[in-house]
Amino acid sequence: MKYPLHPFWQTLLLPFSLLYGLVAGLRNLLYDLDILKGHEFDIPVISVGNITVGGTGKTPHVEYLIRLLSPHYRVAVLSRGYKRKTRGFLIAGTESTVDDLGDEPYQMHRKFPEVKIIVDEKRVRALKKIENEMEEIEVVIMDDAFQHRSVKPGLTILLIDYNFPLSKELYLPAGRMRESRHEKKRADLVVFTKCPETLKPIEERIRVKHFSPFPYQRVYFTKIVYGDLLPVFSGKRDEGQKIDTQTAILAVTGIANPEPLVRYLRSITDHVVLLSYPDHYRFGKKDLEKIGRRYEEIKAEKKMILTTEKDAMRLEAFCTFDPPFQEMWFYLPIEVAVLQSSEKQDFENQILKYAGSHKRNHGIHKKQVAR
Repeated sequence: MKYPLHPFWQTLLLPFSLLYGLVAGLRNLLYDLDILKGHEFDIPVISVGNITVGGTGKTPHVEYLIRLLSPHYRVAVLSRGYKRKTRGFLIAGTESTVDDLGDEPYQMHRKFPEVKIIVDEKRVRALKKIENEMEEIEVVIMDDAFQHRSVKPGLTILLIDYNFPLSKELYLPAGRMRESRHEKKRADLVVFTKCPETLKPIEERIRVKHFSPFPYQRVYFTKIVYGDLLPVFSGKRDEGQKIDTQTAILAVTGIANPEPLVRYLRSITDHVVLLSYPDHYRFGKKDLEKIGRRYEEIKAEKKMILTTEKDAMRLEAFCTFDPPFQEMWFYLPIEVAVLQSSEKQDFENQILKYAGSHKRNHGIHKKQVAR
């Protein structure tokens, strides 16, 4: 389902949203009253999640944490492995595929082979196994876990898309909200993601004032940083392939919100056509045939098919294309960066301080964490 919905559909779905909000609110109340129990662990657990559906940039922020923590600690990432074709507890290995892990864990496994990437639909079970059987692990990053209240993380990072303030959203299915905006109280750090690069400090202060954080919460702002083009169907990097004003692009995406990517591409070239599919979409033969036809319809001397890194993980299984068609496929890797350098240092110090002072690591960690 694509958001924002047309007002007609929002009105039609509003009763379902009210019911959804009632159920979500009751569930949170039961946890707040300790009727439903959350589990705590001796191992440091950092939760990264959102209060809305999709599109806030969880994966690049988890990757940011991996880059920050892995030089100092032995890190594991725990995900449920959305849309994987396996069940239960699974550690990524050299033979693992996107079907085994899901697209996002598979992407992280490819980029960070030294990090333990673990998938399990039951987070408590996985954390017990990590704590009891994997003593080498010093920090766990739990992906997409803000609503997973059966675990009490030691540090909770809440991501909010800068372009979609919570005050303007409705509950699912009429809107994007997974739960009440007041549940932001559970976050330790709040990160506004996908911010304009030109965002000024005064604009940050206005957004913070409007958000009304609790006294114990720190608020930060991040932006998307696009990397160099990489081929989808080859392990070799093509240094010669660039996007310029003459490049015609067929953008193919299966993500929640392709608009930031489209804006970026249109800042370089006016010749951008978007084929958008639902988040985590499993491309099939007919989809690829349709994409091929749309590509052939583009009349330009220089053209390419461009997708996201997450989509590339699912698409690379289609290696039966004719080589010339494979050579037209590229993806843009992304990272995130904290907008202000002073905020960056503070953000990283908050995370490193938590990991280093936790009882599982305190007094036994031998590496010097740079401050």
